[in-house]
Amino acid sequence: MSTVDKSEQQRLSVFKTYKLYVGGKFPRSESGRVYEVSDSKGKWLANAPLSSRKDARDAVVAARKAFGGWAGATAYNRGQVLYRVAEMLEGRKGQFTHEVADAEGLSKSKAAEQVEATIDRWVWYAGWTDKIAQVLGGGNPVAGPYFNLSSPEPTGVVAVLAPQQSSFLGLVSVLAPVIATGSTAVVVASEKAPLPALSLGEVLATSDVPGGVVNVLSGRTAELAAPLAAHQDVNAIDLAGADEALAKELEIAAADNLKRVLRPQPVDDWSATPGIDRMTAFLETKTVWHPTGSLGASGSSY
Repeated sequence: MSTVDKSEQQRLSVFKTYKLYVGGKFPRSESGRVYEVSDSKGKWLANAPLSSRKDARDAVVAARKAFGGWAGATAYNRGQVLYRVAEMLEGRKGQFTHEVADAEGLSKSKAAEQVEATIDRWVWYAGWTDKIAQVLGGGNPVAGPYFNLSSPEPTGVVAVLAPQQSSFLGLVSVLAPVIATGSTAVVVASEKAPLPALSLGEVLATSDVPGGVVNVLSGRTAELAAPLAAHQDVNAIDLAGADEALAKELEIAAADNLKRVLRPQPVDDWSATPGIDRMTAFLETKTVWHPTGSLGASGSSY
């Protein structure tokens, strides 16, 4: 029997099959379509699912189903869950550094800086979950014998168009504030560089984020954004990843059921401290009036 020198043997690489992340599961697109994803130099990296309108509708159903439980969780618990995501990302820095470097044409050191900034961003929003209500809410001075208290509440299902150029840090910068404040999200990943977003789904699935809280789609941004903007069960949309023409189109579609719309804003540096604007964009304020003194114990809210 002949023997083969192990040094002459070649190991075949195991190529990764990227899938969508919807309802806590990893389906392929219902259409069966894929599209080629290339690095900054045009080299093939992987085939990503080319999501359909049906995939977008399925993602909205999953997000709506998860909303009640996520919005009803304590702010402290949501903070713990977000922090757990950061822990999981910390353990997979090497993978994300590789994917970000390929996606954005960065050196390994620059890509590592982007990944570390992304992890820090998760921790930053994790710390805000039980503080934002104190900043935005409180007692209001009113004329009359009443307690008048305002508190923020999550909007509902939010469609998020991830930034096209910042495949990971930009993505997290628009996703984390949505779920930190109790809404659920349907994310359309960067059309050109979707792989970090699809890999993030794997991290979410192995952390404590309930299925359906975040749903990640890849494909043609315009093709997916149109049905999401018009969907009657989507409460808000972040147009960060839309160009000027598409954003105008989507705003018109969103007006049909009075969605909250966060317009695209020029961002030179996603690593800058974000402030609380993206959290407040998807919060509603509930005000409760309650009589004091001898008027009785009943109250009303508006």
